[in-house]
Amino acid sequence: MIDRVPNFLKLGEKKYNYSFGINFKQEKIAYMSRYRGPRLRVVRRLGDLPGLTRKNARRAYPPGQHGQNRRKRSEYAIRLEEKQKLRFNYGVSEKQLIRYVRRARRATGSTGLALLQMLEMRLDNTVFRLGMAGTIPGARQLVNHGHVTVNGRVVDIASYQCRPGDVVGVKDQDRSRSLVKANMEYPGLANLPSHLEFDKNTLVGKVNSVIDREWVALTINELLVVEYYSRMA
Repeated sequence: MIDRVPNFLKLGEKKYNYSFGINFKQEKIAYMSRYRGPRLRVVRRLGDLPGLTRKNARRAYPPGQHGQNRRKRSEYAIRLEEKQKLRFNYGVSEKQLIRYVRRARRATGSTGLALLQMLEMRLDNTVFRLGMAGTIPGARQLVNHGHVTVNGRVVDIASYQCRPGDVVGVKDQDRSRSLVKANMEYPGLANLPSHLEFDKNTLVGKVNSVIDREWVALTINELLVVEYYSRMA
């Protein structure tokens, strides 16, 4: 049986994806932009993505006309899906992910672990793991709109790499604090990772160390992602 990779997993290769409903006018847009389409369709295809959405898909099979048909997947398709899990969960573009892979290769130790740690230590993900937002896109919006501070200064760059010792807080304005308090009523994840601490009264969190592999909420085989980029990164 010939394996067919789902079209939406190959963003940047086609201008229009009929099976997934993604319309891109230019290939460059598909390659560089973030996905803003239906999130549950992605979850049905790739599995649970805690950073993308808190909703659960009602249907357990992949979307599309042939979603319920069982077919054997090639090794390439498996590696591609693992890579797309990172992209959709952390909300990074293909170009950004390639840069992270290159940086991870220059780091000491496991390339896959270094890649996960870089993505987990992004400011938008740190805000999400602290419970200040229900999803990573929601956390990115808080950061981009200037509601988040790092070490007392407003940082509006979602890709900012948090380091041990950084203090992450909320801008001293009523609107900023009310937004975070409203988000805290519906947290995305229940448990606070061991490398973070957070005071709900002052809305101040601290990064104590780099995250450990066991605290990464996303179920993924990072080695397959490294293998996918072995020839291009």
